[in-house]
Amino acid sequence: MSKSDPAAQTLPVYPAEEFRVTDGVAEGDAISFADELVMDDIYQLRKGAVRRPLTLAIDTDRAPFRVHERSEAGTPGNVVHLDSCVTLMASDSTTYEALILVEVDGTEAVETYLLPLARLAEAADYRLVGADRRTATTRFAEVACVSFARGTHIALASGRQVPIEDLAVGDRVLTRDDGAQEIRWIGQSTFRAVGDFAPVVIREGALFNSRDLVLSPDHRIFVYQRRDRIGAGRAEVLVKVRHLINGDTVYQKDGGFIDYFQLLFDDHQIIYAEGIAAETLLIDQRTRVALPDEVNDRLARHLPGHSDRQHLDYEVAETLLSTPDAVALLRRASSN
Repeated sequence: MSKSDPAAQTLPVYPAEEFRVTDGVAEGDAISFADELVMDDIYQLRKGAVRRPLTLAIDTDRAPFRVHERSEAGTPGNVVHLDSCVTLMASDSTTYEALILVEVDGTEAVETYLLPLARLAEAADYRLVGADRRTATTRFAEVACVSFARGTHIALASGRQVPIEDLAVGDRVLTRDDGAQEIRWIGQSTFRAVGDFAPVVIREGALFNSRDLVLSPDHRIFVYQRRDRIGAGRAEVLVKVRHLINGDTVYQKDGGFIDYFQLLFDDHQIIYAEGIAAETLLIDQRTRVALPDEVNDRLARHLPGHSDRQHLDYEVAETLLSTPDAVALLRRASSN
């Protein structure tokens, strides 16, 4: 991608009509804007409901999100608004969160989408117990912030391997592109490890890593292919770890809670975690919301070029990894 072509992020969404009220004031209606929702209505996800890939153009400024020209859902160029974060309660009292996105053509809303932040079961009852506009952008940003789990060993410029929770601002970390670079900010957050917040585990040795590596699902790892075994057309590739899940050497660990850490440098960097090259936090229109105000102010004053290096052209499409042996292919590609 060129700088005129913004980053694209694909969201697996349900069209609103797949999630309807089965009991309540708005019986028969699809999930909608926060202003039209009625608390305590009971919804169900239709049997056979299929998520559609909604690809958004993510600019580095604060312009609205727009449907990307490559998106399967929506109409390219239409604006997409993040309406609200809804809270749903299952029959066992477990709560789930989902985001409501609204696609607009001019001034007219043309489609509404549901983006669950945890897996919803088909034909199960979910009572609507909350709808909050204020937390929606924060939740959206938190999902996009690439994170390392507590206990992850990061390679310093000195060669020392230090658990991420022991790092401090100013520590010099070894980067692939720029040698030793100082950490500018460290973020920490704790989430229920469900859905889009459930970490992905790359087992020790799966990709020559020295220990299990635990990352957020959209975290991208860097692989140098000595032979292009996945058909990417280039040697250097970035791969989202969620696309490598095979249930064996790479799996998603659902349940409990997870402590996540984010590392910010002057530029988007590739660093070394448990021996695997992995990206650091990329600041863009979506992730900026998750940063404290003082960090955003400092970015504006001192790090104006942070988004210039985004490694966008390194990322591999999921279709190239949709084989059960994708991890083995990457392992072989990087070794011979």
